[in-house]
Amino acid sequence: MSRRALRRLRGEQRGQEPLGPGALQFDLRDDDDAEEEGPKRELGVRRPGGAGKEGVRVNNRFELINIDDLEDDPVVNGERSGCALTDAAAPGNKGRGQRGNTESKTDGDVTETAPSEQSHASGKLRKKKKKQKNKKSSTGEASENGLEDIDRILERIEDSTGLNRPGPAPLSSRKHVLYVEHRHLNPDTELKRYFGARAILGEQRPRQRQRVYPKCTWLTTPKSTWPRYSKPGLSMRLLESKKGLSFFAFEHSEEYQQAQHKFLVAVESMEPNNIVVLLQTSPYHVDSLLQLSDACRFQEDQEMARDLVERALYSMECAFHPLFSLTSGACRLDYRRPENRSFYLALYKQMSFLEKRGCPRTALEYCKLILSLEPDEDPLCMLLLIDHLALRARNYEYLIRLFQEWEAHRNLSQLPNFAFSVPLAYFLLSQQTDLPECERSSARQKASLLIQQALTMFPGVLLPLLESCSVRPDASVSSHRFFGPSAEISQPPALSQLVNLYLGRSHFLWKEPATMSWLEENVHEVLQAVDAGDPAVEACENRRKVLYQRAPRNIHRHVILSEIKEAVAALPPDVTTQSVMGFDPLPPSDTIYSYVRPERLSPISHGNTIALFFRSLLPNYTMEGERPEEGVAGGLNRNQGLNRLMLAVRDMMANFHLNDLEAPHEDDAEGEGEWD
Repeated sequence: MSRRALRRLRGEQRGQEPLGPGALQFDLRDDDDAEEEGPKRELGVRRPGGAGKEGVRVNNRFELINIDDLEDDPVVNGERSGCALTDAAAPGNKGRGQRGNTESKTDGDVTETAPSEQSHASGKLRKKKKKQKNKKSSTGEASENGLEDIDRILERIEDSTGLNRPGPAPLSSRKHVLYVEHRHLNPDTELKRYFGARAILGEQRPRQRQRVYPKCTWLTTPKSTWPRYSKPGLSMRLLESKKGLSFFAFEHSEEYQQAQHKFLVAVESMEPNNIVVLLQTSPYHVDSLLQLSDACRFQEDQEMARDLVERALYSMECAFHPLFSLTSGACRLDYRRPENRSFYLALYKQMSFLEKRGCPRTALEYCKLILSLEPDEDPLCMLLLIDHLALRARNYEYLIRLFQEWEAHRNLSQLPNFAFSVPLAYFLLSQQTDLPECERSSARQKASLLIQQALTMFPGVLLPLLESCSVRPDASVSSHRFFGPSAEISQPPALSQLVNLYLGRSHFLWKEPATMSWLEENVHEVLQAVDAGDPAVEACENRRKVLYQRAPRNIHRHVILSEIKEAVAALPPDVTTQSVMGFDPLPPSDTIYSYVRPERLSPISHGNTIALFFRSLLPNYTMEGERPEEGVAGGLNRNQGLNRLMLAVRDMMANFHLNDLEAPHEDDAEGEGEWD
């Protein structure tokens, strides 16, 4: 018979018990026991524990939060799993047994039914616990399977406008080759692995206590020394979404456009102080920050240069569209739009600073991010750099995978950097002792095959590479017609530029003695094939003459940004003769302009040297036919302007002040003919 039936037989009703001092206390026992011992509770009821343990006194319902059993007890479907109840109902629990005996002595009518009911209740609790455990495991498996399908479902969701949501890449065992891991975008993650968290975060912890918790960003961490952030008028909009790709574009407000026009005037003045003045009014103008960063870098102030680039990245990240994802690899930015180029250049400069700082793994993620923004066009030609960063970060598997997936449609083996870096990655992978012997031998064979193909296709790389590594080749190699000086001289200029770029950046990766001995073995194998008249040698020679006639514009842009002397010296004259601006090097010929810069009110006459000299002394001077400067009433004709300039020069030489200029006298007009 249940406790409720027994209570009804006694004439008792629930809720009519007298309220005592412990009536509002809580006990971690089941409801039947709590109701059964309600009148016998003490002020602080002990929680039943295991054998030999003393229970916890609970005087406040909120103290239950700190009980260890509740923390360990999982919640399934809004209910606790009943671990505490099961422990309380266990047959070996002494406290529960004593309460059962006391009840049997007190109520003689139910002496025989109490133990059987307790055992029955404990059996129910065990069954309930098993069911909940099974339910927990089933729900856990369902949640894991559900997580795999969430992103696939999100890809099919369309907005009311018909635009696809650019969600993250599908979760799978093999991520997209351009997938960016956001935890590797933070250089502190890599530095902690090298030096430990205490060395990296030791100086940052006191400052973090006092900061005001600015907006959380992935690319940079805001600093307390930066100006207070206010929206500079930079924003991003979604252009279209098709085939799983989303195309975005940055936009400039009217206020930001005015700052951009002032910046262009400051750049034309060739004076960095004018950019500093502009940043005082627009502290988060991106192009000004990037241009001033270059000026600081040329003056060997690397810390300030890096700080300015980080501030530019922070300004652009705060303007991101809510659907723009840095890590998915499915968001695109058209480089033909000038508003988007600043983001490319800021990422590239930050990547360069990270590489020099000794964070190649973080720099590799930035390189993947830049490449994912427009992988087909590759405006900054990051394919000439990604192999170098992968080797420096010792991420050989990623470089091999990129080569295997993109070789079919991008012909990566036709680039000297990939032709030599991929076999080097295979060889270094074969040197790892933690791999099985079969994998190591397979990687070694693949490395030898690929390096022989690279030496056959690009024979002009060998001798400059050995010279850069301070290695003297054998006489049989240096005097051979295939690898001799004629091989370097006969290669096209565009190919020489790529070779110089690769050697100037990655030659030190070949200096290891084991690498050199492996290279020497394969060089002799290639010489034997050349002497034997292998038809592949002639085919590679014909391919070199056809493929490398002229380098595209994005390679020239990459060479300018890399600042490698050997590669810059190999640029064609049509690139070196034109002016290259640091904030926009070699803009595309098919640029898409959102707004046009207004014409200046007083254009400078570049052909008149005397006019330029006088204008530097007196800016209000205007040539005949020119419009006066803004703010000047009327204007001066040519003769009056010349007379006034002469007076200004005379007074400046006498008093070294330009504030005491006098108006031209009437008798000065007599000498006007002398200047015509």
